[in-house]
Amino acid sequence: MANQFLNLSELKDFNVLQARELEPAIDETLASHQAIVNQCLQQANPTYENFIAPIEDKDQILHSIWSLASHLNNVVSNTTFREAYNRCLPKITAYYTQLGQNSKLYQGYLKIKQNTEFKNLSVAQQKIITNAIRDFELAGVALTEDKKQKFAQINEALANLSNQYEENLLDATDAWRKHIKDVGELAGLPEDALIQAQAKAQEEKLTGYLLTLEFPCYHAVMTYAQKRELREEMYRAYATRASDLSDNKKFDNSKLMDEIVKLRHQQANLVGFNNYAEYSLATKDAESPKKVMDFLQALVDKTHAKAQEEFIRLKQYAKDNDGLADLQAWDVAFYSEKYKQAFLSISDEELRPYFPEEKVLQGLFTIVEQLYAIKIKPAAKQKLWHADASYYEIYDDKQTLIAGFYLDLYARAKKRGGAWMDNFKDKHQFLSGETQLPLAFLTCNFNSPTGDKPALLNHEEVLTIFHEFGHGLHQMLTQIDYAGVAGVNGVAWDVVEFPSQFMENFCWQPETLKLMSGHYQTNEALPDALMQRLIALKKYQAAMQVIRQLEFALFDFRLHLQYDAENPQSVQAVLDAVRAEVSVVPVAKFNRFQHGFSHIFGGGYAAGYYSYKWAEVFAADAFKPFLQQGILDAKVGKLFLEKILSQGGAKEMMDMYVDFCGHKPNINTMLELYGLQ
Repeated sequence: MANQFLNLSELKDFNVLQARELEPAIDETLASHQAIVNQCLQQANPTYENFIAPIEDKDQILHSIWSLASHLNNVVSNTTFREAYNRCLPKITAYYTQLGQNSKLYQGYLKIKQNTEFKNLSVAQQKIITNAIRDFELAGVALTEDKKQKFAQINEALANLSNQYEENLLDATDAWRKHIKDVGELAGLPEDALIQAQAKAQEEKLTGYLLTLEFPCYHAVMTYAQKRELREEMYRAYATRASDLSDNKKFDNSKLMDEIVKLRHQQANLVGFNNYAEYSLATKDAESPKKVMDFLQALVDKTHAKAQEEFIRLKQYAKDNDGLADLQAWDVAFYSEKYKQAFLSISDEELRPYFPEEKVLQGLFTIVEQLYAIKIKPAAKQKLWHADASYYEIYDDKQTLIAGFYLDLYARAKKRGGAWMDNFKDKHQFLSGETQLPLAFLTCNFNSPTGDKPALLNHEEVLTIFHEFGHGLHQMLTQIDYAGVAGVNGVAWDVVEFPSQFMENFCWQPETLKLMSGHYQTNEALPDALMQRLIALKKYQAAMQVIRQLEFALFDFRLHLQYDAENPQSVQAVLDAVRAEVSVVPVAKFNRFQHGFSHIFGGGYAAGYYSYKWAEVFAADAFKPFLQQGILDAKVGKLFLEKILSQGGAKEMMDMYVDFCGHKPNINTMLELYGLQ
């Protein structure tokens, strides 16, 4: 049988993919990619068609294979596949590094840009060239050979370290178990959480209940478990995952983090930047570290005092009701939920029956179908990597297939935690004339159905799926035919969250809440009184939530901005200093949050976690026309599609935003939505 990784256009059964075939597929594709590059370098008069397009075509094949491999490594991790992936990772990293440092390739792009014909290229083609020249320079194309080699070594080391960080976090999370035989120990947990814990125990041939550090289980215990000792034990386990204080020291990420931060600083220095924060911002919307720090500090100034007030009220409530004078980190979620029930008469568990997964998806699909004149249909059944996964196709108003996406929504062992969207395939027109349609992976970690009961989501999980689908729409509804700037490609990282956070706004509006809710037993719509209490939740402890995100953003940015190679501060010291300034919630001394902060140590958010708030300003302001014209107004939806979603990274996001809204985004609009302005 032919290597199935080399035949992805015909892939209908993901189970035919064999770990042993990955490395040969990567080797063969890298070799053919290099052959095309060598061929293009022979062009005496490089043009887009004879120089850039052939490489872009080949790059799409390599991208799809590696994207699929990365996805499988994240959602069905096993030793065999992990080993194959880890053998390929250095090859991929080294190849793209040497490509980025190829001075002949760089000169070819420069020649095309300097040619008088450049102005006749499309906006998308021009942006691809401009971005490429910038990226060549950031990859060290102008360095001496010895420094190029040093840069390449750092790149490979960083890729391996980040991958090891993620593996440690996954393994540490999976390693912790707590077996409980007496249900009385779990007093306070909702029925759904008990059913899930019982199912976990049965999976491992145990009686009673099994608690894990998968987020749905952890969240349920921290929010509802009446036994304070259990909350503290689980908090400690979760907060020390993959750290020096965890039970499994072999998964400790401490040294990896130190090395990652050090190497990033060296990398930035090599290409002329003072620190990694400056290097990171070279490809972002924010213009300078000062602009980022001023933005974050402005938000701290506007919200810190209110966050303190919210926490003081919470402490007083715990003292008045339970005589608890020393509210600790493992008590905050528990008393926040009790306080919410007491004063807003609402709880996550009261809402959960109204948000069965199927109803939420139906509502989500209806909203985007009305706004963007598309149709989403379940596709013919494919054999996917897991029985829980599913596949859908998107059609335009002429019934033409334009995109597809895979959903994998439930938490399980050997699956990376969190939620994300990955681009499996980008929209791209090949030189042959064939157009590749975009395909996206959409992954979450919710509780799965149990027995005859469907998966029931809390409102936070509804927000999560809308958020990730916003990324998916950005990827799938693009009208750009050049992969380099199609969908999410070429979009500045600090505004790539704009379309995703924009989608969250629909989860707070009566008209759209009715579409996405319906009691799983009766299909009864969310009652108006309950809906109004839900909408009020947007402002509940809003300042505390904002401050928490600012704590993470400031920690990340300072860690990379203030690094001193001669006298490096420990990662813990940087986090402690930020917490001393901005945190309002007590943090246990043993808390090792940074050891599980994969956004910046395993993902792409290094010196960029501020992006969530930066992009949220765009998202809040862009929602205003919908509030004014109608939440599901097709004309406004069409305009948003034409000006933002369909344009990918072909233009700067700020230019597209102003084209849509007529002005630059205003921070106060976001604060108003939280009731903080």
